[in-house]
Amino acid sequence: MRVVFAGTPEPAVPSLRRLIESDRHEVVAVVTRPDAVAGRGRKLTRSPVGALADEHGIPVLTPAKASDEEFAAELARLEPDCAPVVAYGNLLPQNILDIPRFGWVNLHFSLLPAWRGAAPVQAAISAGDEVTGASAFQLEAGMDTGPVFGVMTERIRDTDTAGDLLGRLADHGAGLLVSVLDGIEAAEINAVPQSEDGVSYAPKVTVDAARVRWNVPAATVDRHIRAVTPAPGAWTTIGDLRIKLGPVSVTDEVLAAGEISVRKDGCYIGTATTAVRLGQIQPPGKKLMSAGDWARGARLDAEVRAQ
Repeated sequence: MRVVFAGTPEPAVPSLRRLIESDRHEVVAVVTRPDAVAGRGRKLTRSPVGALADEHGIPVLTPAKASDEEFAAELARLEPDCAPVVAYGNLLPQNILDIPRFGWVNLHFSLLPAWRGAAPVQAAISAGDEVTGASAFQLEAGMDTGPVFGVMTERIRDTDTAGDLLGRLADHGAGLLVSVLDGIEAAEINAVPQSEDGVSYAPKVTVDAARVRWNVPAATVDRHIRAVTPAPGAWTTIGDLRIKLGPVSVTDEVLAAGEISVRKDGCYIGTATTAVRLGQIQPPGKKLMSAGDWARGARLDAEVRAQ
């Protein structure tokens, strides 16, 4: 089957790699976001998906907008049978959706209809879900509303960050996506409409939303921090400093919400229930370091609170 793959970030790479290695499908082109400025040198950098395509000599299309007429014409010229898509990052208009014979098949990192939207992995961790997964579904104009071809499940571990969980889902979901394409080609699989029950939404997590609130239970603080790690990254203010926070440990210690206690074994901050012990932190202009080492060196005033 001739496929045009659409995707941009690292989590889309395993799916593209599996398709390139597949004996049943030919990747005739890749669609990805335009090269973007990145790194300390502020140089234009190819997306991870685009870079993998370049390595294999696959043509790369980088339309500024998916509605560009030139992009539509090029896609039609390629005559794809199907267009698998993983985290592409651009809305596809109906005329583009209509070009592949079997349409566009999206790999989404949740068990639809739960957590439709841009940040399903972060939402699942933050909500305290025990199980999540990936869904391969027929892309349509609605927000992740199309009928589902297949799913795979993944347990959320107590220590999972969004990065950890997304990495596993990307790897395991790649197999799901390829098997669904196999089934479509062989006419052995049909998409099932999503249930109208259990619909939830996962909007993009902003930097402001990643701020830690200390007036909630310790378990909520723990999940929130893991949900926004590594991006956009949890943070709080201590005095007049904005501090980035890595994952924490929930303890049995009792402190007032936002109260800071610096001890030999680390730095503790109170929540609405029990305190959490900070792991690694990143003060302004510095590298990641032990929170305890930083706090002891900073000699924090006893009245300073985390906010």
